[in-house]
Amino acid sequence: MNRRSPDLDARARQLLRTLIARYIQDGEPVGSRTLARHSGLDVSAATIRNILADLEDAGLLSSPHTSAGRIPTAQGYRVFVDSLVQMQPLAERDLARLRAELPAGTGTQALLGNASELLSAMTHFVGVVGAPRREQFAFRHIDFVPLDGRRVLAILVFADNEVQNRVIEPRRTYDPSELERVANYLNAHFAGRPIAEIRATLLRELRAARSEMEGLLAHTVELAEHALTPSDDDMVLAGQTRLMAVQDLSDLDRLRELFETFARKREILQLLERTISAPGVRIFIGEETGLAPLDGVSLVAAPYRASGQVLGVLGVIGPTRMAYQTVIPVVQAAADALGAAMLRPGDDLNPSAPAP
Repeated sequence: MNRRSPDLDARARQLLRTLIARYIQDGEPVGSRTLARHSGLDVSAATIRNILADLEDAGLLSSPHTSAGRIPTAQGYRVFVDSLVQMQPLAERDLARLRAELPAGTGTQALLGNASELLSAMTHFVGVVGAPRREQFAFRHIDFVPLDGRRVLAILVFADNEVQNRVIEPRRTYDPSELERVANYLNAHFAGRPIAEIRATLLRELRAARSEMEGLLAHTVELAEHALTPSDDDMVLAGQTRLMAVQDLSDLDRLRELFETFARKREILQLLERTISAPGVRIFIGEETGLAPLDGVSLVAAPYRASGQVLGVLGVIGPTRMAYQTVIPVVQAAADALGAAMLRPGDDLNPSAPAP
């Protein structure tokens, strides 16, 4: 997040970097004596205490009542991740693991599940992956199966080989031969095109149709309106129970609120949506999420792309005291690997959608 960091001189930056790194590692307030040993600065303890007081006045540190040491605030973490964190490149074995467990040719839902599990396993926090919108994928094939009454089962196959079954209820009853004619018309004229484009084209063709085509087109428009309506976005979560072992999140009421937010999904999806146009990794720390249950956690998220299009966003949810220098590279590498796995020959993503 491109916010302007407070103006800090080199000594203050080094002390802040060292303090936050020690706090992330140990989980204990950090005192001036510890900083004198580990900061690499040739300054007196009194000078360190003065700099720490200035950092506290700037809102970057706070002093717990029970300790003489200091801990970072959310604003302190923000300065750290924006300008002080020293990234650790992802090990080759971890990159190989991502490529091996996110292979091209796997169904979309399996890929999303694998990606969320990998993010959780590699960071020991919660892995979250927002599912792509179905309208971003080209329609490949459709079948209609009559059910009881007016209900019809629409079986849609998309360009990424994902199959969706949707039970629809048109305004009137259709016999099997009518359903077959509509399916044949859609498959013959619209395979390889995105569903939003199909619906618009059908309406345009119906307005211009001759009388002999009006019946078939009208039936096709009605069934397509129901069957090709974009489905709600969803997401896949993995590793929620890992947060129960995090010392910073041990309060049961806080955990319950957090788990209820995970179960609702809506707020998390909206938070992921705010990352959809980001050029790389975006980090929300505590109250920056805008969600009270997430005040004590951070979200590290990145969009994943295929064929130049953003398909969705994935990320990691964990305590604000997380090792950002290792989590950020994992999230970026997972986004790259998931996008590459979904970029396969024959995948006809919507060609008219602009690249972000």
